[in-house]
Amino acid sequence: MEESRVIYEITPLMGQDSLYIADRKKKEFTYPIHNHDVFELNFVEHAAGVRRVVGDSSEVIGSYDLVLITSPDLEHVWEQNVCQSDEIREVTVQFYADLSENGFLMRSPFQQIRKMMLEARKGLFFPLEDIMRVYPMIDSLSSVKDGFYAVTQFYSILYELSKSTKARTLATSSYAKVNVESDSKRILKVKNYIAQNYKYEVRLSTLADIAGMSPSAFSRFFKLHTGRNLSEYIIEQRLGYASRMLVDTSKGVAEICYDCGFNNLSNFNRIFKKRKNCSPTEFRENYKKTRRVV
Repeated sequence: MEESRVIYEITPLMGQDSLYIADRKKKEFTYPIHNHDVFELNFVEHAAGVRRVVGDSSEVIGSYDLVLITSPDLEHVWEQNVCQSDEIREVTVQFYADLSENGFLMRSPFQQIRKMMLEARKGLFFPLEDIMRVYPMIDSLSSVKDGFYAVTQFYSILYELSKSTKARTLATSSYAKVNVESDSKRILKVKNYIAQNYKYEVRLSTLADIAGMSPSAFSRFFKLHTGRNLSEYIIEQRLGYASRMLVDTSKGVAEICYDCGFNNLSNFNRIFKKRKNCSPTEFRENYKKTRRVV
């Protein structure tokens, strides 16, 4: 069978269904990397050593892991890796939600959930303190027999998670094919310019002009609003595009390097390995190993 495509999962959700809840115990993870139309909240416990791959993010998890994914294009998988546990528990909740400006989640009590779900298009990881806050509700969710109460309990979980101040996105926006959004129109203009011109040299003076600020003031402003300095942000975006090309195309590493705005192959390899903990070639091979078509 061909190995170059991601499995597109057909979920059990049908027609008027609201939730699909799978609460299972397993000895290993064997599912290939995949994506699907529905949104997914995935909780894993007793699985230290498992590798979680979400887009171009690859991390080894601890004893507890909780991730929300709300993009149909974002590939993800939990791999066995070095996990030795034979009592892994996985609770997966798949659901539909309307994130449009006319959707139910635009109403006042739900806007915080909607904001979180928009962030989760890149995959959203919740730290242990957030997991422990919602653990009792996740733990009992599959035993709630009444569909109405199951849905209200699930949205209570989402609401509690939406209060998190330490949740972090996993995939880069460029890899996840997510349009940048920001509360600041200045930052939005700058990010859009970078997204359109990442292949070329991006000058601080040009971006400062777009923002209508001096270069020094803009540098401080950009870091305050993004948490990263400008050069780090540009490198992150270029690596995201490079990772997507490694997965989706057969282009050589050198060609991808220059297509993504890096002007030195050895420098590209060094930065990629430092940020992704593997070389570009290894990244491509690792994806192929976990992919299959069914």
